[in-house]
Amino acid sequence: MLFFKLTWESFRFAISALKSNLTRTILSLLGVTVGIFAIIAVFTLVDSLENNIRSSFSFLGTNVMRVDRFPFATDGPPQNFPWWKYFRRPPGTVAEYKFLQERLTNAEAVTVSASANTIIKARSNAYEGMQLTGVAYTYQDVFEVALEEGRYFSESEINAARNFAILGRKIANTLYPGEEVIGKEVKIKGMKFVVIGVFEEEGEGLFDLPSKDEACLIPYGAFNKMYYTGRNGIEPSIAVKGKTDDIGLIALENEMTGLLRAKRGLKPTEDDNFALNKTEFIQNAIGSIFDVISVAGWVIGGFSILVGGFGIANIMFVSVRERTNIIGIQKSLGAKNYFILFQFLFEAILLSLIGGIAGIVLVFFLSFVEIGTLDIVLSFGNILLGLGVSSIIGVVSGIVPATLAARMDPVEAIRTT
Repeated sequence: MLFFKLTWESFRFAISALKSNLTRTILSLLGVTVGIFAIIAVFTLVDSLENNIRSSFSFLGTNVMRVDRFPFATDGPPQNFPWWKYFRRPPGTVAEYKFLQERLTNAEAVTVSASANTIIKARSNAYEGMQLTGVAYTYQDVFEVALEEGRYFSESEINAARNFAILGRKIANTLYPGEEVIGKEVKIKGMKFVVIGVFEEEGEGLFDLPSKDEACLIPYGAFNKMYYTGRNGIEPSIAVKGKTDDIGLIALENEMTGLLRAKRGLKPTEDDNFALNKTEFIQNAIGSIFDVISVAGWVIGGFSILVGGFGIANIMFVSVRERTNIIGIQKSLGAKNYFILFQFLFEAILLSLIGGIAGIVLVFFLSFVEIGTLDIVLSFGNILLGLGVSSIIGVVSGIVPATLAARMDPVEAIRTT
């Protein structure tokens, strides 16, 4: 109890010292404020930018492997990319989709889809540049289909190739402004479709990438009525969702490779005539880029916080010098070394924490600034990081002057003028 009481008294002494030298306190914490602001602002911007970019690529799905002709990446320089070799590969087919769906054991779901850009009309309104996608029933099991209104296709509607459609919010608002769109008719390439669902609004992304706001889903069979799919037409895309316990989708990749080679009749000596692309490749590439940017943020903010740390250390040495007589009196009255140590250490930590909190508050106000389509969010993790760094800087900056004060000889300290 005595220890905690003395610790509390040290804390009160530290607060009293900061109040008595308010101007000096404000000037000394400015360095830490700038440093914490620089670090947390960079991390907040980096995190927000990364989240925005990742959400822009959400249409690729998570934990998904695609059957393509071209790989996402190859070894060697770009000029040596054998595009002619990949171009001659056969595209995926519906028959391969059904083959994989029946035999894959390391997959949660398999789907096939085909897309084209076209115009959709309703009454006198039209929307150009819509991404029309014909999907199988399992599309919702591989990719996220978040609906704001209505429902997804039933399996019987998909199998019967019924003329039903799910629209993006932007398309729905353009065709039927201010009206309920569910149950209304739209025309695509002269064919009538009944709207049964509307996607949740995504808003503008950082890049001009496919968005559900400008998308339309219809059954795959209905898509085939309007477009030819295959080698000389629109190529179907086969996508497989892996199991969560299959780290890196290694088991799924090996199984798919064997099944596709068997389906395409490849000999053991022949190379694969397909590419299995993991959507995590893009996610990992994005993460690697932002890891480098985060390091740069530490370097930029590190110099600022270093200057702030030296400023606090300098102020603490001056404070020890000014209060040497008081230290001597306290020690002569029986004050323990840790009581003196805690006075100055708490003062340094409080200085640094106040500066850190001020920096975090500035970043919080920064989050209200609109930067194009970038949504800046100050995360709880970055707040804790700022407070943690501030505390560490306070301890490092104050430990030496606090230790010198605690080790003073009371007689010599009282005689100091």
